[in-house]
Amino acid sequence: MDLRDRLIPPLQLAAANAYAAGVNAFLLVGLGGALGAMARFGAGRLVGDSGFPLATLAVNVLGGLLMGLLAGWLVARGGNEQMRLFLGVGVLGGFTTFSAFSLETILLVVRGNPGQAAIYVIASVVASVGAVAVGLWLTRDLLA
Repeated sequence: MDLRDRLIPPLQLAAANAYAAGVNAFLLVGLGGALGAMARFGAGRLVGDSGFPLATLAVNVLGGLLMGLLAGWLVARGGNEQMRLFLGVGVLGGFTTFSAFSLETILLVVRGNPGQAAIYVIASVVASVGAVAVGLWLTRDLLA
């Protein structure tokens, strides 16, 4: 048996394991995201429509609290990557992307970059609201 014959099976196994880990990560995020989106929808139905986006506000605040609790717990207890992917990226990402934005902002401050945090907040809000306005304007003109 030559060197090539001895190397190929372990390389194939490593490639298969890397592929399976990637698929597993996508499934964890997807399943968590579906659960988070259903929870967000349920919160909207529970609160109802009062003319003020109370359900969205409540979901964003609750999502921020849960993201902070999760991040703190993962750091303190050494949680694994699968938990982070399922709960943080998946469930909370599907529940509210505002929680990720909030965590990233706090991390910039904690890491000693409050100026960058302020720029990030302003740029995110202005650019996101502006992008929605542009999207509405484009579709209004294109679909009219």
